[in-house]
Amino acid sequence: MKSEWINALAGGALIGLSATLMLLLNGRVTGISGILNGTLFPTKNEFSWRFSFVIGLLGGGFLLKIYRPESFGSYLPIQTPLIVIAGLLVGFGTIMGSGCTSGHGICGISRFSIRSIIATLTFISAGILSVFFFKNIGIFQ
Repeated sequence: MKSEWINALAGGALIGLSATLMLLLNGRVTGISGILNGTLFPTKNEFSWRFSFVIGLLGGGFLLKIYRPESFGSYLPIQTPLIVIAGLLVGFGTIMGSGCTSGHGICGISRFSIRSIIATLTFISAGILSVFFFKNIGIFQ
């Protein structure tokens, strides 16, 4: 029996648990772009927990790559410069939107933030339109 839905359910539960623990124990919203930004441009008494969080994210990814390499099996036939440009645009968008999908989509919606609900709907709509557009002009096949 395939277990993709179990893995997705467990992953979602872990994300929810970690966001809840971050809010309860640290009083902070788990917005990855904000945490990363605070690591790169630290303020007083903020660096150590932010750095630990980023190292935990990267460490978790490395452990997954070692113990479950099939999790990284998808291949996107996209050129590296296009991926870099897309990453920079996403980073710029997180600055313009005052947060990313993790901050708005997970933490903001769970707090019934109207701004986060609108931001998340915008993220999802832009993603759907981008995929539709690029598939129809032949970039993604």
